[in-house]
Amino acid sequence: MASQDSFGAKGTLDVDGQSYEIYRLDAVKGEGLDVESLPFSLKVLLENLLRTEDGADITADHIRAIAGWDASAAPDQEIQFTPARVIMQDFTGVPCVVDLATMREAMAELGGDATRINPLAPAEMVIDHSVIADVFGSADAFERNVEIEYERNRERYQFLRWGQGAFDDFKVVPPGTGIVHQVNIEHLARVVMVRDGVAYPDTCVGTDSHTTMVNGIGVVGWGVGGIEAEAAMLGQPVSMLIPRVVGFKLSGELPEGSTATDLVLTITEMLREHGVVGKFVEFYGEGVSALPLANRATIGNMSPEFGSTIAVFPIDDQTVDYLRLTGRSEEQLALVEAFAKEQGLWHDPSAEPRYSERLELDVSTVVPSLAGPKRPQDRVEVSAAKESFRGALKDYVDEGDSDPDDAAAASGYDEAVEESFPASDAPSHSGGNGAPVHASTATGRASKPTKVTVDGQEFEVDHGSVVIAAITSCTNTSNPSVMIGAALLAKNAVDKGLARKPWVKTSLAPGSKVVSDYYDRAGLTPYLDKLGFNLVGYGCTTCIGNSGPLIPEVSAAVNEADLAVVSVLSGNRNFEGRINPDVKMNYLASPPLVVAYALAGSMDVDLFNDPLGQDTDGNDVFLKDIWPSPREVEETIARAITSDMFGSSYADVFKGDERWQSLPTPEGNTFEWDPESTYVRRPPYFDGMPTEPEPVTDIVGARVLLKLGDSVTTDHISPAGAIKKDSPAGRYLAEHGVEQRDFNSYGSRRGNHEVMIRGTFANIRLRNQIAPGTEGGVTKDFTKDGEVTSVFEASENYQAAGTPLVVLAGKEYGSGSSRDWAAKGTALLGVKAVIAESYERIHRSNLIGMGVIPLQFPAGKTADDLGLTGAEVISISGITELNDGTTPKTVTVKVEPAPGTDMAHGETSEFEAVVRIDTPGEANYYRNGGIMQYVLRNLLRA
Repeated sequence: MASQDSFGAKGTLDVDGQSYEIYRLDAVKGEGLDVESLPFSLKVLLENLLRTEDGADITADHIRAIAGWDASAAPDQEIQFTPARVIMQDFTGVPCVVDLATMREAMAELGGDATRINPLAPAEMVIDHSVIADVFGSADAFERNVEIEYERNRERYQFLRWGQGAFDDFKVVPPGTGIVHQVNIEHLARVVMVRDGVAYPDTCVGTDSHTTMVNGIGVVGWGVGGIEAEAAMLGQPVSMLIPRVVGFKLSGELPEGSTATDLVLTITEMLREHGVVGKFVEFYGEGVSALPLANRATIGNMSPEFGSTIAVFPIDDQTVDYLRLTGRSEEQLALVEAFAKEQGLWHDPSAEPRYSERLELDVSTVVPSLAGPKRPQDRVEVSAAKESFRGALKDYVDEGDSDPDDAAAASGYDEAVEESFPASDAPSHSGGNGAPVHASTATGRASKPTKVTVDGQEFEVDHGSVVIAAITSCTNTSNPSVMIGAALLAKNAVDKGLARKPWVKTSLAPGSKVVSDYYDRAGLTPYLDKLGFNLVGYGCTTCIGNSGPLIPEVSAAVNEADLAVVSVLSGNRNFEGRINPDVKMNYLASPPLVVAYALAGSMDVDLFNDPLGQDTDGNDVFLKDIWPSPREVEETIARAITSDMFGSSYADVFKGDERWQSLPTPEGNTFEWDPESTYVRRPPYFDGMPTEPEPVTDIVGARVLLKLGDSVTTDHISPAGAIKKDSPAGRYLAEHGVEQRDFNSYGSRRGNHEVMIRGTFANIRLRNQIAPGTEGGVTKDFTKDGEVTSVFEASENYQAAGTPLVVLAGKEYGSGSSRDWAAKGTALLGVKAVIAESYERIHRSNLIGMGVIPLQFPAGKTADDLGLTGAEVISISGITELNDGTTPKTVTVKVEPAPGTDMAHGETSEFEAVVRIDTPGEANYYRNGGIMQYVLRNLLRA
């Protein structure tokens, strides 16, 4: 639909003889409106509204609200943002494609043209979340891990192959190519889009929270749930509040010895302490100009870790240079520069835009850092890492966890590592020379040295032993300075005769094949291989928990002695239990420090003062002896990295290798569902759906499925992690012939609604007040006299009886990462309404998108204040006003005593609940039973 263009903003931009239609920001004028001093990010939103103004959901008043933005005000103005494209990874993207496939089938069943169901905005998926570092430390690790990946995920990949061929404007980057966010900045991002002759800012939403990495190249984009991603693909806007914007001023340059990782950990600590949840963060000032693009992307990537919606950098010469390096066309480069300058989006280092809040950092003060042992914002200076580790260890082990005899025997050993080992030709699970070796055997802290024998070699592991050292994650693997730095450090270590310690599982998982190319060209690959940092895959491995098993003998010792061992990874998340089930303490570090800790073998080491080992002559080798100089790093980058590398790596990026191309793939405009599949099944969203929506009805005779407290997050609601054998999902898989070893995770089975329903509200930490004294996914089933059973089984019984369900909750319901299955699972369990004290905005919107009405208790009232125990019968009237085209401000909730419960002789009561359908678009979604039904009917009419 063409813009109503109330401000007469439509114009043209000529670039090297090519004319583009644009919507000029300087056309927005009027009393109290000031576009020039707006933050970069809000200028992008302003252009978005100018171009999509339809007079209904997006009006001139919304445009004025941004142009006249009050930086000091609390966000209260809702707008409809239309992203230019959608980016997905495979775990979260598969359900989106499943829903599109189901919509096609429904369209055909309703007599329409199935091919009308297509992404209306470009949608791209990168398969990067399924590779696991099962095999490591060998020349064939990459090939073997890819083979295992295909074996595990064949059904999913066949389905995605079908989607790649069936849908227009949907492209799939096959496995073994790279990490979604790195592929995004290196190839997929446009910075300025052109569609139907119109040029406009590249914006995106993604089904991964680290979509914000693209903020580093001046693209406004962030992570969303699958429901919002599907809506965006189908041309529906994303509802959001105009945010507060935090200006972060940078000055100075990184000092020698500090890396981009150290910078990002410093910024993460500062912003988490300041408080930026739900806000935009925007970097400005002279220090931005001195910051390489790769470092900007590293910072943008960490936005979810400090809690902001985005962490964006404006467009400047560094942006254009990076686009040139990564193989974008000269025509595109010219357009980006001309458009940015014409629209006031080009960075002026001296400018001071108006911001809600301000912070400042002199980059020259950044020092080498780690973060851990369990949160990205817990920064620790490397110089204090040993002391910090010892302090943290007390939270993981018994203070008395030390054998006096062992401590006495250990007193003669160096606190770091006793032995040194020459590099072995074959990276094995040994130290390299056959002699017994020791992990940290330090005194002064809990110690429990435990003997391990691997391949005939004996050594000891203890609390603090580094058992995983992983160069992984898009956070750093996109950054040549830290990747080359790690490889040069490896070379220097090998030249000195050092080797990784035999208990350390080492791995290298770059974010794109370009990294391998420049390692090869620089001649550095053999040195990484020598230390066991062989390529294990191109994808999100250790950072998302795909670290694979530890060395078996090490794992056995760790579990037998209950050791608090450590992983060190170049990732962005290190939450407890995330990296590996055997590993209690996790530290984020730059790739060079990952290599250093693999050499040290323990966190109980002062890297600046303790030797990492000895050279071939028996001399101590310290970190300073092998740390590469900035000049050496820059010279290697200049010699090894060329634009041609990116061009060749991405020339056939959607084609895939022989494995991908040889997958048997269904054909046709609609998907042929395999009734035996336990990975991909047709969901029931459109079963029996009429062409026109049926009138909205009130809710009568509902029962309460769960009564929950404050701060119940989407992590509590949505299925995640491993599938337990005795859970409803585990029993379902077993009944369908799946062995427990092949259960895989909820993430890998997101395309099977039967598995996901059974895991909804099943988090082991969930506390349902209807069943006091319990934890996990259980409730009272009032169809069986209040018997305590699983949430899923109770839901089945209620639905069989035709009984609608309600969820009661406290404050901030649905906070945390937006997850589509938190809303989808809720709807499929038969929940018709949620009544909470307050909501996280995205989950509230997602509930509406699945046909569940979000209601709010009267101001200042709680479920307990209103005497609700969860045993009542609840009816909700007034919802039917929506049939008249209006949205009621409140509805009446009638609470009746239920027969057979302790309320049998109670009194009926009523209260007014606030209806949290906040926009006309949301009302349309609810009237249609959900966002997918709304879009399907509109396409059918068209």
